[in-house]
Amino acid sequence: FLNALLPDGRESPTMSWVQPGEPNMKVEIFNQTYNVAAGDDEEHVRQLAEYVDARMREVSEATRTVDSVKVAVLAALNIADEMFSLRQKQEEMQGPLRKRVEKCVQMVERALEQTN
Repeated sequence: FLNALLPDGRESPTMSWVQPGEPNMKVEIFNQTYNVAAGDDEEHVRQLAEYVDARMREVSEATRTVDSVKVAVLAALNIADEMFSLRQKQEEMQGPLRKRVEKCVQMVERALEQTN
């Protein structure tokens, strides 16, 4: 949940996702300050903001683009690509891992049957 601050410190009327009464913190991403509902884990939110900021800066340098909307969209695509790749790798690993676990369970069950 974000609430953007304009350069003069006023809140942006177009972004208001902070829930009243929830703890929030300020983070800076690509030279924009946002109020973020942090919940119980401010460090996690800070790490997320740093990651997004770094990805946006990489995109900006690589494309020589300063338009923050274009940079944000391209950074979001890169982050989504990373996430999809990680999901695919996880799914590829789960198949063989699941088979190994099933085999181990069968071995344990056979061993238990023999002891009874």
